[in-house]
Amino acid sequence: VQLQASGGGLVRAGDSLRLSCAVSGGTFRRYVVGWFRQAPGKEREFVAAIRVSSSHTYYSDHVKGRFTISRDNAKNAVYLQMNSLKPEDTAVYYCAADSTIIVSSYYTASVYHYWGQGTQVTVSS
Repeated sequence: VQLQASGGGLVRAGDSLRLSCAVSGGTFRRYVVGWFRQAPGKEREFVAAIRVSSSHTYYSDHVKGRFTISRDNAKNAVYLQMNSLKPEDTAVYYCAADSTIIVSSYYTASVYHYWGQGTQVTVSS
């Protein structure tokens, strides 16, 4: 299974970006796909996740109401729409996938078996 994250960039506070995660290999509908981010000097933190088969979504409190995760089964892709961006959203964003995650583990990076390469998001004030 391979994941390819894209869509990052440099934006101003209040702007929007949409990140994409292309998933190849395996059976897309079996996966939970999550987005994590890591800022310099900080640990990787959970942002959002979606169970592809049901479209159930999960968000961290930091992004709830501003970010939306979605999926396109025809394209084997997951998207992260980020609105009202803040400077504290600056980080490298990674997408990850796994087919065996239970609800209580969505927020834990170590349970995801497959990872993309990351895309940089920089929000200026």
